Amino acid sequence: MEIIAFIIIILVASVLQTSTGFGFSILATPFLLLIFEPIEAIQINLILSFIISSALIMKIRKDVDFGILRRFVVGSAVGLPIGILIFLLVDINKLKLGVSLIILVLTIMLILKFRINQNKKRDLIVGGLSGAFTTSIGMPGPALLIYFSGTDTQKEKLRGTTLAFYLFIYIVSLIIQVIFAGTTKTVWVSSLWALPLIFVGLYLGQLLFERINQNAFRIFTYIILLFTGIYLLIESLGLL
Repeated sequence: MEIIAFIIIILVASVLQTSTGFGFSILATPFLLLIFEPIEAIQINLILSFIISSALIMKIRKDVDFGILRRFVVGSAVGLPIGILIFLLVDINKLKLGVSLIILVLTIMLILKFRINQNKKRDLIVGGLSGAFTTSIGMPGPALLIYFSGTDTQKEKLRGTTLAFYLFIYIVSLIIQVIFAGTTKTVWVSSLWALPLIFVGLYLGQLLFERINQNAFRIFTYIILLFTGIYLLIESLGLL
């Protein structure tokens, strides 16, 4: 049963990552935590997300906003070490509870048409939050997604810039995780078995991206964010 669940999780999450630029970590991490230990779930997510971003980057590089990307990277340099300290020192359920409430409140604000003006200072802050979320819970996506949604960023720019940032954030986060939290054989064997599913997801996700319009993309974004926030909230309260 766990094998079937793993296949479904990886396939669906890789389709979302390819078609939206943010779906893998947001969808996969909560479900992988049901199958693996926290360290293993987070590291499998980091490895597979990096592979997807690497496979797509040449195709979508024209959509990358390199100014925002640079500021995200600079901001994340501060957030990454903070995140690993949180992971090592803070109770994981309390962390998930806090993150879930932040995601839900901000998503509701976006649905109610709250908008953010994009600027350099906010780019740095969002990069820092994303870095902290990556090394602590393996989910850089919510911070980026809420920010880009609030600034009404076009779906091509959102996907391209997010995937380019992931190339940096995932590999650095994985190295930090392995150094400070260790790793296991399960992480690497499971990641290897997931590769065929990833490539199927890459193909299906690209087909989906070409057929989805901006309004549908925004609605889909809100659904993913609400799902993530509710799931983390329920899990942090021990109801799963």
